[in-house]
Amino acid sequence: MTIRFPDPSSRSAALFERAKRVFPGGSTRGQTYMRPYMIYAREAKGCRITDVDGVERLDFINNFTTQFHGHSHPAIVAALQSQATKGTGFNFASESEIELAELIQPRAKSFERIRFCSTGTEAVMHAIKAARALTGRTKIAKCEGVYHGAYDYAEISLDPDPQAWGHDDPSSVGFTKGAVESIRDDVVMVPFNDVVTTRRVLEKHKGQLAAFVLDAVPTRCGGAPVTPAYASLVRDYTRKDGALMILDEVVTFRLGLGGAQTLYGITPDITTLGKIIGGGLPVGALAGTSAAMTAFDQTNGKAAVPQSGTFTANPLTMAAGIASMMLVTKDALARLNALGVKARAAVSEAFRAAGVTAQVLGEGSLIVITFAKEPPENYRDVYRANAAGGAQAMEELCKRLLNHGVFWSNTGLGCLSTPMGEAEIDELGVAMLASLRAMKTDGLERLFP
Repeated sequence: MTIRFPDPSSRSAALFERAKRVFPGGSTRGQTYMRPYMIYAREAKGCRITDVDGVERLDFINNFTTQFHGHSHPAIVAALQSQATKGTGFNFASESEIELAELIQPRAKSFERIRFCSTGTEAVMHAIKAARALTGRTKIAKCEGVYHGAYDYAEISLDPDPQAWGHDDPSSVGFTKGAVESIRDDVVMVPFNDVVTTRRVLEKHKGQLAAFVLDAVPTRCGGAPVTPAYASLVRDYTRKDGALMILDEVVTFRLGLGGAQTLYGITPDITTLGKIIGGGLPVGALAGTSAAMTAFDQTNGKAAVPQSGTFTANPLTMAAGIASMMLVTKDALARLNALGVKARAAVSEAFRAAGVTAQVLGEGSLIVITFAKEPPENYRDVYRANAAGGAQAMEELCKRLLNHGVFWSNTGLGCLSTPMGEAEIDELGVAMLASLRAMKTDGLERLFP
């Protein structure tokens, strides 16, 4: 394929110059930012996305795991077209919101009641509010370096450096400049999958925690899944201490019919959902036990946690979500997860053939690449690898993948969509090997571990 990125004469480059006149830094969404300019999409169908310069690429980002069925799936398009003729939003409830909830509810035993919102960030925010309302406590615990959305409390210690790790207990540090000290004080940090340290830290805050927020397969920890011992520690401790366990399944709900909790035997009090349940449209949801979800019950007056939103349970999202979830069957998941095993193997083989060391982890249809000598177990391992050149190596790899027909995230995360098959995995392997060899040709061995 002819090299198209970066190309100062491209339409994307021109659009970026235009964008800089209206957006700070030329971007209105951090995830799409690229250097030296952003690529602009023209259209996307199936598992391929075409930019405004006419270059088509295999999409292994899928709007950060949202497009489980790829782009412009006929069933989802038809559902949206049908709903658009009936109305795009109104101040009545719609039957479609019940239908979507009924499709989600049977998938995990903890899903006794459901509440929709508009984003995964909102879902986590409202879950934390519910935990505080039910327990009368203010503090939460979370794992350092793990992303749970843009809520102030949820993004504490999203990217802490070694100075914050401490010799004993991790410090809580703000992600955004000017993070309020009181917020930092209310977030207790623990290292993912470190049972000894986590138990010690939790005991120090006994009787103070409203909730522990956990992601079972945090991609920012290199894609390593939660260990049984760690999951048991969190569940057992929260039960005994009277805190809620919040499981963030905004990404991991794609791993099985009932998400990661059914795969790892976790029964949370509240699960946060998003991404695939909206069929590609903005969506979030909370699914929890009847007891936990009473926080949102307003039938007897003001709810403990009043929760609403102009676009909550928007009929377009509900229609797309119904179409999407009807397609998320046991067979579809089994096929895609098996393809995920082949994809991780193909990527690993490309690194081996290129003579480059990297770790390729992930679960189901998720693939996470880390330029590290050993498999990462938590955020600290990923941080060390990235600081040693891994972050720059990943960015350079993604640039070269663009010129070999593949779109991959510079965070190292890739994911599959249902339109993909073995042919696309073969394509990925070829593109990965060619891109790694191009990096060597360009003299970037210094970035490899």
